[in-house]
Amino acid sequence: MEKMDSSVLAHIQRLVAEEHHLLEQRDANPDASKRLSQVQIELDQCWDLLRQRRALREFGGDPSEAQARPPDVVEKYLG
Repeated sequence: MEKMDSSVLAHIQRLVAEEHHLLEQRDANPDASKRLSQVQIELDQCWDLLRQRRALREFGGDPSEAQARPPDVVEKYLG
């Protein structure tokens, strides 16, 4: 695994931990719901970036060419 992939995965782990924390407190804290939405969008972007990097590597491309796509792109994916 490349250093960049490890960095993206570490960021994903931090976001998942924050997501779980926010889910626990969203009823008591109105700001938690807004932040939760932001975290979930950022998670989608990170997973998308990681998938792009892996696909490029698998098919002989340069994984460094992968770029984070805007939220309006990754949020429209059906999975």
